[in-house]
Amino acid sequence: MHKINLQNNAELALKIKQWGEELGFQQVGITDTNLQTAEKHLHDWVEKGFHGNMDYMHKHGLKRSRPELLVEETTSIISVRMDYLPETAEQMQQTLDNPITGFISRYALGRDYHKIMRNKLQKLATTIEAEYGQFGYRAFVDSAPVLEKAIAEKAGLGWIGKHSNVINRKTGSWFFLGEIYTNIPLAIDTAVSDHCGSCTACIDICPTQAIVAPYQVDARLCISYLTIESHDPIPEHLRSSIGNRIYGCDDCQLICPWNRFARISSEKDYSPRHNLNNSQLTELFNWTEEEFLKKMEGSAIRRIGYIRWLRNIAVALGNSQTSETTIKALLEKQNHQSEQVREHVEWALKQLITK
Repeated sequence: MHKINLQNNAELALKIKQWGEELGFQQVGITDTNLQTAEKHLHDWVEKGFHGNMDYMHKHGLKRSRPELLVEETTSIISVRMDYLPETAEQMQQTLDNPITGFISRYALGRDYHKIMRNKLQKLATTIEAEYGQFGYRAFVDSAPVLEKAIAEKAGLGWIGKHSNVINRKTGSWFFLGEIYTNIPLAIDTAVSDHCGSCTACIDICPTQAIVAPYQVDARLCISYLTIESHDPIPEHLRSSIGNRIYGCDDCQLICPWNRFARISSEKDYSPRHNLNNSQLTELFNWTEEEFLKKMEGSAIRRIGYIRWLRNIAVALGNSQTSETTIKALLEKQNHQSEQVREHVEWALKQLITK
């Protein structure tokens, strides 16, 4: 059993930050396990039904907001961020403004970040163990009921903005988060204050008005939820607002003034694969299931499956331009085995015919 030595553990905390940055994390912060404020916010959010069908947001009880219930003896939490921005804001906007190309949330253009970050977190834990000796820990990257944004905020990595993403003054919000729960009583960092001020750019730009109030997102209206999390048909009254966004939505980040400080990531694994940052909708829609599975191997996009992939693109095609190529692509899927695909294809065809 290790003796608690506050001076030694403060030194260890500094070393952990250095090792983390050497492994490719842009920032490492440390906090305690008190998430009472975030717990109340989560409870109120779920009570309003803003979580939609994401039952996992509440089915674990208090484990999400009380780390020691998830991992016994957790005393400190190491929070890391890793930048992923693959291209400039101008390049992103060009794709978004072109109705015949598919827009994919920029975090998903490269390899699956879960595996990349989990591997780096494990290396960080192994390095700590070599210095400190055996200790209790568990690493997370969206892999368990963890309030990663609240933890990052408390650990000083940034503040939670009005769009509910974490913002850092020096680098904006284009980054992933990961955590190591540990039983080492490390020196903790100071939380960063909110710097959104009176700005409402993210609220105003949201295509479906999903940011129903500052710091409150109704997932049931959010394009990321509709195109990624939801297995259901996309509500008809929201389809036109989705535009050409076929996997997620980055509008609130694109418009955020703090992202003028964002830098392109040096991590090659986050670079676009298969030209996904600038592919025509019809080309993506024409992929067979085998092609989808093969091209999306090692990608976060693979998780939504082929049916939801087609569902999302059908909506985008309905919002695009009427052309022989577009109509032909939709007609070829008119008798698809999936009822959901057929219904979205019919909607798209009606949209194009009435244009």
